[in-house]
Amino acid sequence: MTLARSANIDLVVVGPEGPLVAGVADACRAAGIAVFGPNAAAAELEGSKGFTKDLCAAAVIPTASYVRANGDQEALAELSRFSLPLVVKADGLAAGKGVTVAETRAEAEAAIADIGNAPLVIEEFLHGEEASLFALVDGEVAVPLASAQDHKRVGDGDTGPNTGGMGAYSPARVLTPELQARAMAEIVLPTARAMVAMGRPFSGVLYAGLMLTDEGPKLIEYNVRFGDPECEAIMPRIEGDLAELLLAVATGRLAEIAPPELSDETAITVVVAAEGYPGTPRKGCVIDGIEAAEQVEGVTVFQAGTARHGSGALLAAGGRVLAITARGPTLAEARARAYRATDAIDFADGFCRRDIGWRELEREGT
Repeated sequence: MTLARSANIDLVVVGPEGPLVAGVADACRAAGIAVFGPNAAAAELEGSKGFTKDLCAAAVIPTASYVRANGDQEALAELSRFSLPLVVKADGLAAGKGVTVAETRAEAEAAIADIGNAPLVIEEFLHGEEASLFALVDGEVAVPLASAQDHKRVGDGDTGPNTGGMGAYSPARVLTPELQARAMAEIVLPTARAMVAMGRPFSGVLYAGLMLTDEGPKLIEYNVRFGDPECEAIMPRIEGDLAELLLAVATGRLAEIAPPELSDETAITVVVAAEGYPGTPRKGCVIDGIEAAEQVEGVTVFQAGTARHGSGALLAAGGRVLAITARGPTLAEARARAYRATDAIDFADGFCRRDIGWRELEREGT
């Protein structure tokens, strides 16, 4: 708070989920500083999967059937209630990686053992295609912002373990205007109203991970922030003053301003991760070529897991290191630009998926 006051900060935007769950937004509001992001009580929508599932049950929000368990022994006793495949989720924050889709009983038991004697959720496996819907929420006012589709598995063809996301594109045209309207009416708005009724009004961006089933959209889980890599795919499409939108939410004026405007172009993000991710990533490799990558039309390179060496060299310092984002008139053109830029970067320990956007391109026949 001291830094915000000394720098005369008018608006604080809290990005990561950890600080939100810890109450950073509460501290800002208590100090009279406008903040975009939910308070700790509302951030429990991401901080506890069990809390969100209970809210869905009470508010009749479509989602997978589930059971909560307080530890491994209780969870093992509940497994027989579900057919295979099933989903095992750590109840708390897990950086996007605390989810296992278990095809066999042995895989389910192993996932439960990994979580250990801690709260978890066992869920019915939902069939369909995933999409993400981002909405700005100010109490009971909720406005759709953008859709996206990310790629959670580490390998091409959606193989390997889950990650925090290896790439994304926006918009996700599989979430048609009709399906988006249903998701807002049946999932996002009821959630906002239920949070107000509980005395936990939500303020910020609500990121609904959806499964598009034969019965319509169902909620997989919520994030209470923009999230990577979807954020990098959405931001280049926002036209107008983003800060004005965020400040309106932070000051309770969302209903008073014009709805967000987005470009008709597609944006795609390719994540370059360090060898070893999502396990233990290799750090310290020199990265060159970012300036050359950004010479490709429509490309921006976002840095996450990087650090400067004393010599000035840029080094890998995390798991997901870079997010190469490109805009284009079509998904195919945006993707071509993104991979052209990716290939211009010299990062010996880096790797990426080469099939980001494959579902949509397959539908388009390109």
